[in-house]
Amino acid sequence: MSKQSGNKVVKLNQPENIDPGMIINALGAAVIVVGDNSQILFANSSAEQFFSKSKLVLQGVSLERFLPNDSPVFQLIEQVQGGMHEVIEHGIVLDAPSTGNRMVSVQAAPLVEIMGAVVLNFQERSIADKIDHRLTHRDTARSVSAMAAMMAHEVKNPLSGIRGAAQLLEQNAEEQDRELTRLIQDESDRIRELVERMEVLSDNVLLQVGPVNIHQVLGRVRSIAEHGFASKVRFIEEYDPSLPPVSGDRNQLIQVFLNLVKNAAEAVPASGGEILLKTQYQHGVRFAMPGSESRIHLPLSISVCDNGPGIPQDVQDHLFEPFVTAKQGGSGLGLALVSKIIDDHSGVIDFKSDPGKTMFRVLLPVSDQPLPVNEENEAD
Repeated sequence: MSKQSGNKVVKLNQPENIDPGMIINALGAAVIVVGDNSQILFANSSAEQFFSKSKLVLQGVSLERFLPNDSPVFQLIEQVQGGMHEVIEHGIVLDAPSTGNRMVSVQAAPLVEIMGAVVLNFQERSIADKIDHRLTHRDTARSVSAMAAMMAHEVKNPLSGIRGAAQLLEQNAEEQDRELTRLIQDESDRIRELVERMEVLSDNVLLQVGPVNIHQVLGRVRSIAEHGFASKVRFIEEYDPSLPPVSGDRNQLIQVFLNLVKNAAEAVPASGGEILLKTQYQHGVRFAMPGSESRIHLPLSISVCDNGPGIPQDVQDHLFEPFVTAKQGGSGLGLALVSKIIDDHSGVIDFKSDPGKTMFRVLLPVSDQPLPVNEENEAD
């Protein structure tokens, strides 16, 4: 068995022909090797993305150029250089121009072949959290769908009978009893309205999946928002024009991003409110589907960011569950619906929220079909 690698054919059944550098560069975690004075001796491909710098820029330069001097990472380096075999620290916050603000787990170990050299492995916590969110939101979406179907079939019909009976009783009731019959009718109407809102979460709607220009979707969403609920909000677009088509249902995706933009518009300040719409192609995590051997690649990233006050911490862990909301008077169904639709598209949604900046990011698969010719350059 052999595999073509550039202009070189590697025979996979001969271990001595496997270049260790190929393995390190294939890792999803950022790996660097530092020597004396924290000089970077080696960086793998993931490290280039992690620090937003090429290997040519990273290698030969001190790590202090990319991380603050008081970063716990340097303490780990000192511990290993002082004789410790391996050190792991979770929950380290990196906040520098080259890394952005992110939480990571860092593993430091000695490279015994080079005196004083230390191998650093940076594992971004959001990747693990994203997988957990993926499974959690998938289960939540399924439970909500089952609940919606049950309520539609088992609640609406008897509810109509209860309301009808209350109307009949009202005709012959004494004046003091009519208040109770009207209360029964009003509460029946309220429950019916809630059930109808829940029905949008059921599995009754079949997706019309095909190649979708996500920039057209965002253009339609922005147009609706600017002519309505977000007329006083400043929109910023950072689009990757070379992005391939998304595999999905155009109308359902419009619903997703309309909900996200509406939430963002309601969160931003009345004066100076901004919403950033951003798309990019990234070599994302491959997700293993539960109960299946297949793995899904989700390289298309679409983000909706706002400069609002952020999501309360006590709500964040349950944000995609039905009836959970941070908005006064909110139904708590909007993000549950978003989660379900993204799950139906075999995608992932995650978020990060701090005071002054909240970002919802949707990761979606690439369509295996090209866009129709008349839609390739068309914009809404």
